[in-house]
Amino acid sequence: MRIVVALGGNALLRRGDRPDAYVQRANVVRVATAVAALAHEHDLVITHGNTPQLGLLATESVADRSLVEPYPVDLLGAQTQGLIGTLLVRGLRDALPGRRVVCLLTHTQVRGDDPAFERPTEPVGPVYPDKVADFLAAKHGWTVARTRSGRRRVVPAPQPERILECDTVRVLLETGSVVVCAGGGGVPVVSDWATGALRGVEAVVDKDLAAARLAEDVKADFLLVLTDVPNVYAAHGTPDRRPVLDVTPAELRATVYDPATMGPKTEAAARFVENTGQLAAIGALDAAYEIVHGRSGTLVRPELPGA
Repeated sequence: MRIVVALGGNALLRRGDRPDAYVQRANVVRVATAVAALAHEHDLVITHGNTPQLGLLATESVADRSLVEPYPVDLLGAQTQGLIGTLLVRGLRDALPGRRVVCLLTHTQVRGDDPAFERPTEPVGPVYPDKVADFLAAKHGWTVARTRSGRRRVVPAPQPERILECDTVRVLLETGSVVVCAGGGGVPVVSDWATGALRGVEAVVDKDLAAARLAEDVKADFLLVLTDVPNVYAAHGTPDRRPVLDVTPAELRATVYDPATMGPKTEAAARFVENTGQLAAIGALDAAYEIVHGRSGTLVRPELPGA
């Protein structure tokens, strides 16, 4: 079976962790252990979040006085693919001795006319005091918005249209390699309509939606979305909270989930199942093997014929 695993943003930096390299090196052991058992039995593609790492690099870039302008978000995203990718490759090689493991820098094509470019919503970087936020917005042409934590820079989050390296991923899988790719949703690029030339854009692609796109493109049998809760919960945060264990895409969409946390995960799972007729699941990182074998997590399955 071919499985695409989407690691949550907390895989290498859990809530409350400092963003130090030694912390991420330690956490990658847990990640590698959780997914290695799947790699023994299945073809595996691994994607990952990058929010903490992207924020760290963005903060450093703004503070670097040797730069005329901070690095654009697409190039910072590419840096996080290398940073996180090398940690995952090392951890997986240790957990899977003798197995080929490769990290592939990945680009995600988006539409230049995607409505998201008119409505930036995705926070990048730290919380700024009001005066600093206003100064940086004026100096760099940023959009700054008030988020749950305070005023932050926000960038567009366009929909993933195509993973440009999906053919290469399929070739690597055919050689028996475990492939790490599409980190942080991939580097967002648009294609010139006349020449086909690629141009990076100041945006981020949701990593769960990119994982669903990748899973469809590489003809995966299973999309596994891993996070820090055992399953999806309906009415989360209320006394009526209840686990959702077996669901169709339509049933999943009947409930509104937090757009900052579970919302993209449920939408990614629903899209993959609808578009392929295959299975998806959402659950806890440490239960990855159990989820694939139907003993944990939330299973998202196609509508039964005649239902």
